[in-house]
Amino acid sequence: MRQIRKYLWAGAVFLMFLGLSKTVWAATSVIPDISGGDTAWVLVSAALVFLMTPGLAFFYGGLVRKKNMLSILMQCFILICIITLQWILFGYSLSFGPDVKGWIGNLSWAGLQHVGLDPFAGYSATIPHQLFMIYQCMFAIITPGLILGAFAERMKFSAFCVFSLLWATLVYDPVCHWMWGNGGFLKAMGALDFAGGVVVHINAGIAALVCALVLGKRRGYPDHMSPPHNLPFAVLGAGLLWFGWFGFNGGSALGANRLAVSAMVVSHISGAAAGLTWALLEWKFNSKPTMLGMITGAVAGLATITPAAGFVGPISAIWIGILASLVCFFCVAVIKAKFNYDDSLDAFGVHGVGGILGTLATGLWATKAVNPAGNNGLFFGNPGLFLIQLKATVITIVYSFIVTWVLLKLVNAFMGLRVSDNEERIGLDLTQHRESGYTMLD
Repeated sequence: MRQIRKYLWAGAVFLMFLGLSKTVWAATSVIPDISGGDTAWVLVSAALVFLMTPGLAFFYGGLVRKKNMLSILMQCFILICIITLQWILFGYSLSFGPDVKGWIGNLSWAGLQHVGLDPFAGYSATIPHQLFMIYQCMFAIITPGLILGAFAERMKFSAFCVFSLLWATLVYDPVCHWMWGNGGFLKAMGALDFAGGVVVHINAGIAALVCALVLGKRRGYPDHMSPPHNLPFAVLGAGLLWFGWFGFNGGSALGANRLAVSAMVVSHISGAAAGLTWALLEWKFNSKPTMLGMITGAVAGLATITPAAGFVGPISAIWIGILASLVCFFCVAVIKAKFNYDDSLDAFGVHGVGGILGTLATGLWATKAVNPAGNNGLFFGNPGLFLIQLKATVITIVYSFIVTWVLLKLVNAFMGLRVSDNEERIGLDLTQHRESGYTMLD
């Protein structure tokens, strides 16, 4: 009897051990590995990209007249609210959800269904899927923010809100899926866009040009326009943008790794080279370098390196920064004056032109020595990549131009786009928001 009890106890212990082992094995096999380092870096990067929208608000706000300062801040901050909710409810699913014939994501991830805290191999192999989602949300927020630089000081706030929501849904989300979504046709074609040259800068820059053309010029443009009302605010905004760009480009590596380091380094180099080049150009052609010119050049360099940040080396980044200022300076100083369109804060001249140039530059300077998952460009023996980049650029330009034009016409037909002449004269701060950025004392 005693021997039987021994065997029973031994069997019970064995069964308990076996059950515990199965539980531990099941737990470790069901929950994929999450890298603490990668997660921490992308969390910080998401916060950095978020900071770029308030930075953009001060950059743009300092450049307008003081009677419109708060309207710029309000437009930027309302985008944080509108686009965040759009992204959660259906925007993320349209952009990154299961593919529908290469054109758009379906709605199976609407409301963040199936977007949990475990990694998702297709996008976020070492970080939680929700972290990838919120990181991409910050890109979706700032992209329509870039557009408002073209129609600053003259669009109704109500029309701005409706247009931004429609544009994010019908322009940003599809182009985002084409380039970055699993199954997207530009991605399948082999086009490279590390952090948003196509998705963010070309897309928003072309939309900005369309807005400037459809809304028309500001009252008194160009002969009776005031200089920036608060240049230090613009410099502060540019500094926050530059700081945030480390998360914008470096975070797009989606991990704390060599590629993140390379992307940060070349981004900083390009911004510095472009800022210096713009100052030298002004010194040469306008007799004096200006603070406004230098920060404009730096932003142009950062925008231009964005699609190439994960594919090029440091010396290539210098050339990209120099070209960014040369081309964008020419566009702002010559092309804009020649065609006489009122791109208020040069959203097209800096972001649109910079995005186009950077996307094509990726086809020239990209090298697998920097990123084996990328491709070699023309200067590294593969002219085919340049043609692919050119094709992706043209497709995005045509789509963004046409759909943006249609959306503006629809919004104008139903609610009107532009404030009245009297409201524009008084300023959007008072007429659209009944408040002022400054208290004037006698």
